[in-house]
Amino acid sequence: MNLTQARGVYPIAPTPFGDDGAIDFGSIDRLCEFYLQAGATGVTVLGQLGEAPKLDAAESIAVASRFIDRFGELPVIVGVSAPGFAAMRALAHEAMAKGAAGVMIAPPNTLRTDDQIVTYYAQAAQAIGPDVPFVIQDYPLTFTVQMTPGVIRRIVTDNASCVMLKHEDWPGLDKISALRGFERDGSMRHVSILCGNGGLFLDFEMERGADGAMTGYAFADMLCDVVRLSAAGQRDAAHAMFDAHLPLLRYEQQPGVGLAVRKYVMHRRGLLSSPAQRKPGGAISPTAKAEVDYLLLRLARHDPRAHLAQG
Repeated sequence: MNLTQARGVYPIAPTPFGDDGAIDFGSIDRLCEFYLQAGATGVTVLGQLGEAPKLDAAESIAVASRFIDRFGELPVIVGVSAPGFAAMRALAHEAMAKGAAGVMIAPPNTLRTDDQIVTYYAQAAQAIGPDVPFVIQDYPLTFTVQMTPGVIRRIVTDNASCVMLKHEDWPGLDKISALRGFERDGSMRHVSILCGNGGLFLDFEMERGADGAMTGYAFADMLCDVVRLSAAGQRDAAHAMFDAHLPLLRYEQQPGVGLAVRKYVMHRRGLLSSPAQRKPGGAISPTAKAEVDYLLLRLARHDPRAHLAQG
């Protein structure tokens, strides 16, 4: 697939673990079945909240391979960010050999100037090779690297293998508009823009020209609905669906505990056998669980899928 034309929802999949810290491949299978039934058009693994740094090289390939096998013909993007290019190149080549559609690269937090950012991506593209499609991960809230629209245009223009932007700037709506403006005036070729941040701004990101979502909210089926409705021009219906989920989505987006909340809800939905994170990792408190349960009860008044989470 030509990922420059990617649309829809590529959920960021968590890496499921058992209570003992072992990879839970059975839960990977359930996740894949759920994502496919929800209408996902692809999936991304070993992302920022996929606990990739807690996996060794063999485990990373095993997790990626399982998703690739279960997703069949649909594209799987594999996060390959690493401190050095040797590890990045090795994981990228192994993932592509297993059938990945492309890889995702986040910038190291040492980059500060525009030229440093552009040079880093040129070197990364050279390291993995020109035949490996790559995704820019623009997530300044976590990586502290600020990419202006002009910098992204330079990366896209300088690297033919750059196929997609994972947009997670905040605020970032004007950035989407600027990038689509570059395409209209012919100063940048088209790349797909899929958005993250748990879907927190997806309603208006779609209206600004995003192609969909690449994020990990526990109700990926809602994200698929919002993208579908927005693409069909059903603005009010898209916003109504989004608004119903906003309190839970906001709660899940808390820095530091967001993954624990997400895994707890996915466990309650029957998608994960355990909400465990591999150590070092935290868990939400009993009070926080009660708050999430309350939000799920309220959500179920508007979206019956939240009834699945009631135990």
